[in-house]
Amino acid sequence: MKMSGGVEWALHCCVVLTVSHTPVPAAKLAELHDVSSSYLAKQLQALARAGLIHSVQGKSGGYVLARAPESITLLDVVRAVDGPGRTFVCTEIRQRGPFATPADACTTPCPVSRAMWAAEDAWHQALAAVTIADLARDVDATSGPEALVGIQAWLTGGAS
Repeated sequence: MKMSGGVEWALHCCVVLTVSHTPVPAAKLAELHDVSSSYLAKQLQALARAGLIHSVQGKSGGYVLARAPESITLLDVVRAVDGPGRTFVCTEIRQRGPFATPADACTTPCPVSRAMWAAEDAWHQALAAVTIADLARDVDATSGPEALVGIQAWLTGGAS
C-alpha cells in the first residue's frame, strides 16, 4: 500500500501541534521540517478540510489541532491527505481475454480482490489504532523528552 509523501509531513505537523499552545504559522512548520511552504500548505489545507486542524487568521495566526490528539488517528490523516478511496481497485480482469468468465457468473469478488481488500482493511485497522498522541509519546520515548520541548521553545521564539 503506497501513500503520498504528504502523509508523512502532515503527521509530523500534527505531532508538532500537540506541543504548541498558540497557532503555528505554516511558514514556521515548513522551516522546522525543511520543506517548501507551498508544498506543506497543501497538506495543511487537506488537514483543515478534514477538520483535523484549524486555521487561525490574523497577525498571530497559524494552525492548531481542531481535536484532542488522542482523537486523531493515523487513518484520519491518511484519508485527509490521500483521500478516503480504496487503494486497490478491482477491474474484473477475470472477465477479459480468451478464457473470460461471463459477467453473470461473477457473483462474488474474485480471490485477488478479496485478499487485497482484506489486507487493506487490516492496514486501515492498524492505522486507526494509533493516534497523534501515541506518536507524540513515542517521540519522547525514542528521541528523548527534550525533543518536543525543544521544538515548543523554538516555535515560541525561546530557542533557535
